[in-house]
This record gives sequence, C-alpha cells and structure tokens, in this order.
Amino acid sequence: MTIIPAIDIIDGKCVRLTKGDYEQKKIYNEDPLEVALQFEGAGLKRLHLVDLDGAKAGEVKNWKVLEKIAGKTKLAIDFSGGISTQKNVEITFNSGAAFAAVGSIAVKDEFTFSGWLLAFGAEKFIIGADTKEGKVVIRGWTESTTLTVAELIGRYKTKGVKQFFCTDVEKDGLLQGTAIDLYKKILNQHPSIDLIASGGITEVAELDELRQAGCDGAIIGKAIYENRITLADLKRFL
Repeated sequence: MTIIPAIDIIDGKCVRLTKGDYEQKKIYNEDPLEVALQFEGAGLKRLHLVDLDGAKAGEVKNWKVLEKIAGKTKLAIDFSGGISTQKNVEITFNSGAAFAAVGSIAVKDEFTFSGWLLAFGAEKFIIGADTKEGKVVIRGWTESTTLTVAELIGRYKTKGVKQFFCTDVEKDGLLQGTAIDLYKKILNQHPSIDLIASGGITEVAELDELRQAGCDGAIIGKAIYENRITLADLKRFL
C-alpha cells in the first residue's frame, strides 16, 4: 500500500481544514516545499497536493507551488483543485504533476472529461469520489450531488480510469478514525480499482486495516502534522 502524504495549499501556504470548512483553517508551514522535502527525505515517493484556492475558485490557482515542488523533488505528485478546463489540465502537467486529480468535472461534464481521458491518457487521472451522507460532493466539498461513490466509479472505470481516492468529508480533519467500512464496501463492489483511502486517518493501526481491506494507497494529512503518525512510523510501509 502506497503512503501518500498531503499538502493543502491556501495563499501559497501549507494548511489543513476541518471537515472541508475554509473557516476552520490552520497554517502549518509558510513554505510547502520545505514540507515536501521532509516527506521525500523520509523515503516517501508520492505527494497529494491540493490547491484549495483553486477548488473554491473553479480554476487552478497555485500551480507555481506545484512547479516549485516538482522541480526540487522527485516525488510523483497528484495535483487537485479547480481543474475545470483543458488549459488547467495542460498547466497541471506542464508544471510537473504526474497525475491530475479531479472531481467536479467528472461529475458535472462527462463528455468533456472523457475527451481529456482520450487526449492525455486515462492513466494520468485520479478521480476524487468524495462523499458526505452517502452522496458525492464536489467544488471543494461545497456542493452536493445525487450520485453515490459506487456509481461514479462505475461510470469511469469502464473508460480506463484505474485510480480513485475517496474521502468521507464527515471524518476529514477530525482525527477520529477513517471510513474503513466505506472502503470495504467500495472494494466489494469494484474490486479491480486502485482505491486510495483519504480523510480521518489517525493511527498507524488504521493503515494496517486499510492495507488488509485491499486499499492501494492511503492519503495522510493532519495526523502527520499533529504528530499522531510520525514519518518514522511510515517506514515499514515503504
């Protein structure tokens, strides 16, 4: 199972939100590159970089942070937040991202997103199937839909998308445990996908549970920043 640390960006700074609420923001570091270098130094290979300004605005904003981290590290970065046009996709890849992680466009405009899959390659995209009260939420978790996670995954795995990450918004940033039952349910319905767990991961023991459940990866954010899980703890997963 791949461990994927998260860096969330607002105004170019490394922050974390609670339950996706922009009013509940905590700044952890003024320089995201410094944080990324610490992750790389610990032996981690991936990075989940979230442009929260972009998610709110509906277009990529913090691509210069992506460019800086991609240029100064060898981390395979998945970048998300506001990727709403083909130009945004091009900016994302030209700035050094290995993957573009999308949510809103995949839900709102299947025709356009399917065109991107053909143009850039389905293997270059990760779909964020984030959920609140059983339904997919988009636009930085500010807008609800009628889709379930299983329905969204089913729509795109047939188009060649392999990687999906899923956050239970109700658990995100609370350090009260991850949605293990949700992930088991998703993998029971779609066993062939690479499912990346995200949100609420608090203890190393949960990582063992997620790996046992069949998750391909786990995104960890606040637990690292609050020293609930140390970088040393993660070495046995490398």
